[in-house]
Amino acid sequence: MNAIPHVVSAVALPGHRLKLTFDDGVVTEADLSQDLRGPVTEPLKDPAYFARVSVDPESGTVVWPNGFDLDPVVLHGDLPAAEPSALRVTRLETGSARN
Repeated sequence: MNAIPHVVSAVALPGHRLKLTFDDGVVTEADLSQDLRGPVTEPLKDPAYFARVSVDPESGTVVWPNGFDLDPVVLHGDLPAAEPSALRVTRLETGSARN
């Protein structure tokens, strides 16, 4: 991979999942349901707070109001999440090459 993928759209789904669209057309589903532990992610356990996810155009990834964010390369499905993360990413659409 030559460039870091950037999230352009994030939709919160039931069950603490995100549907993410990237600038290269790749679409993934990230399941955070088993990865919400510790003080930083505690607010995300509330479905209403989880739904406040947004895309930070500067960093090109998802972020919540408390500043919690995730690595866009992991969300893209290119690398596994670092231990002890239980984040699961499924690629739904392959997309096309970037221009």
